[in-house]
Formats: sequence, C-alpha cells, structure tokens
Amino acid sequence: MQNRILGTTMPVLEVTLDPNESVISEAGELSWMTTSIQLTTHTQFGGGGGIFGVLRRVAGGASLFMTEYRAIAAPGSVSFAAKLPGHIVPVEVGAGNEYMIHRHGFLCATPQIQLSVGFQQSLGAGIFGGDGFLLQRVSGTGTAWIELSGELIVKDLQPGETLRVHPGHVGAFQACVSFQITTVPGIKNMIFGGDGIFLAALTGPGRIWLQTLPIARLAQEIMEYMPAQQSQAVEGGVVGGIVGSLLNGMK
Repeated sequence: MQNRILGTTMPVLEVTLDPNESVISEAGELSWMTTSIQLTTHTQFGGGGGIFGVLRRVAGGASLFMTEYRAIAAPGSVSFAAKLPGHIVPVEVGAGNEYMIHRHGFLCATPQIQLSVGFQQSLGAGIFGGDGFLLQRVSGTGTAWIELSGELIVKDLQPGETLRVHPGHVGAFQACVSFQITTVPGIKNMIFGGDGIFLAALTGPGRIWLQTLPIARLAQEIMEYMPAQQSQAVEGGVVGGIVGSLLNGMK
C-alpha cells in the first residue's frame, strides 16, 4: 500500500492498493477510484466487534455504515478529498499510541483501525448544533488519515504543561494527553467576552494538533449572508443555547 497527499488548499488523499489490500471510510467519502477497486458497504469495521462495536462507533459520531475499498485482481487507487480547506494528516496507531480526534475528523483508515466515542459532553444546544462536544477515539493497529480544517498548528506539551483552547480549535491529540472541558471564569466574560463560555484544557505530555477553521465558526461567519428569516432563526438558537448554558451552570 502506498499513499500520497495531493494539492494544497483542498488536499486529496490518494491510496494505491495492491491486489487484496483495502482501506475503509465512512459511507459517502469517496472522490474517485480506478476500475479494479471493489466497494463493499457494511456495518462491521475495525476487525468486527459485533453490534457493540457498531454502537460504540456510532456513539463516537461516525456513521452506521462503512465502505471498504479493496483492489481485486490488479492494483488500483482510491482517492478521498478534504471537505473543507485544510490538511490531511496520517497517524500511525498501535498499542499505547491511540488518538482523540474531533467528530468530523476521520477520513479513512486501514482495516484494523477502530473508532469509538472518546469524549462527549453537552455544551448547549445552540452552540454546537444540538450535539454537544464530542471526540472520537482512534485505536487498533494500522494507519488512519484525519482531516483538519484551516491551517494546522502542532504543539508538543511537556508533562504538566496545560494549554487552554476554544473547543472548536481542538483537531486531534494523542490519547496520553489529559483533556477536560472548563468554563471561562467570570460571568461578565461569559456574556460579553465574545470568546464563548467553554474552554478545553489539554495537559501534557503528548502532541496536539490545532485547527484554525472550526466548522461551527465557519457556519457562524456564513450566517450573515443567509436570507433574513433563516438567519434570525439560527441566531435565536445560538442565543437560546448560550442563555440555557449559563442558567444550567448557575444551578
């Protein structure tokens, strides 16, 4: 198996497979492929796991169905394009070397990679689209490719070193990094600060990948160009979510 990442602003991952080699992605991720590639869509992934493996994957934000792309009889290639301007990052996964990635970060992987829920916390329906803040855990053995939006900032945290990050900018980090959600101190900072209510605290040791273009922030910037009626409805949802989060936090 060989792979290369093509392009700059909107990169594409091209994976070249020898006969009987395969990669797996969520359904609907395919961009293009050669004629020797055979598709098989199913619910099993990462070496099986049965119904519980499926439930753990779905709870982690992945789709119910996964697609396997396998080269049959002859070598072939399959390509996956980034959905937003940004970067595609390969990570090697194994025992003691697992990763946490943002809920939309998984692009594709070799067959023995497993996806499950890594972290989940409700942060207010209006702020994060009603789904709260969620991270996927990437485990198993093999290579996974993750998609991060915007520019990519890599930091290596020393033991005990903590970086506080707006949750949307958390792209991925090694599972050895300690992670928790905290609130912005001070009620006036929460209401008038403009930086949101919540911060993610990441504590080393370990490597973290930060993305400069969170999907939620991109949607917020686009919102002002939406028709007035739709824009008002979305704004109402955001304000309602912020107020609800504040009231819940004050109970």
